[in-house]
Amino acid sequence: MKRPTVIIGKKQIIMTCLTLMLAVAVYINYAAAPKLSDSPSDTVETAEMGDTVNYGETEFVNADAEPAQDVSADYFAQARLDKMNNRDEAVQTLQTIIGGGDLTENEMVVNALDAVEVSKLIESEGTIESLVKAQGFDDCVAYLDGETAKVVIKTDGLDKAQAASVKEIILDETNIPAENIRIFEVK
Repeated sequence: MKRPTVIIGKKQIIMTCLTLMLAVAVYINYAAAPKLSDSPSDTVETAEMGDTVNYGETEFVNADAEPAQDVSADYFAQARLDKMNNRDEAVQTLQTIIGGGDLTENEMVVNALDAVEVSKLIESEGTIESLVKAQGFDDCVAYLDGETAKVVIKTDGLDKAQAASVKEIILDETNIPAENIRIFEVK
């Protein structure tokens, strides 16, 4: 049976140093933070004016009225947040794979190319969204995966000319075939 050997390399030393620096920064931040008073009252008296200010008291303004929410605006905000989280996870996974230890040079090149492809897709999505909004649409979210393109547009009605112009934007920006482009409407 082969005994595992412990090899300390440059990466391990660098990671250890960075971890120690982070720990020192957290400690300094904790030590330098202003101390909170132990008194149950959250009142603060200003030295200059002699006024007392109560922090922590809440007051509901118009608590009875429910604001009218724009469902489509919520959809686009949530869609952007979900897309950003998914892309961040993909980038983090690629960085973990690239930074992983036992990779051959070919595997590292393939992983680097995958990371470049993800960044190009993110850039293309942003460009498509901007160009579609520039055509007069209220909002737009684009999803690209290299093989398909899906675009969600906020509109009251999309005619054939508008759909063709959106499709033309996607075709100009990507190498995705026209039959793999889907356009969705949200009112």
